[in-house]
Amino acid sequence: MAHGVATSRFQVKTEGREDVVDITDRVAEGVASAGVTDGLALVFALHTTVGLTIIECEPGLLEDFRDTWRRIVPREMEYRHNRIDDNGHSHIRASLLGPSLALPVSDGRIELGTWQRIVLLEFDPHPKTRHVVIKMIGECAGL
Repeated sequence: MAHGVATSRFQVKTEGREDVVDITDRVAEGVASAGVTDGLALVFALHTTVGLTIIECEPGLLEDFRDTWRRIVPREMEYRHNRIDDNGHSHIRASLLGPSLALPVSDGRIELGTWQRIVLLEFDPHPKTRHVVIKMIGECAGL
């Protein structure tokens, strides 16, 4: 097998205000269609007010997660950036969580534990269309 690099992209529509969108299946589809059989997938959100993480998508835990963000970085604080966009809290939350994840790929699939789901968190107050890039590197079938 040859080594190679592949890229996949998709869009996600969010509702705003701590919306949590499970993107696991979209990432898995992107990796599977790329032909990388063994390697690494970097998942990257192209925005400064969203973050990516892995979490169990149990409704109570998702509410706890949202509440934690509201306590750590409250929207009601005074942020200098709010003079421009009224979303200073969104930028700070996203920078704390981060815009990317590195995932192992084996046998053409991302490796996740039983309860692990890849989620995109929308920290901006308004609904948005978000763009996600998956960059994969590793052994590729057919190259």
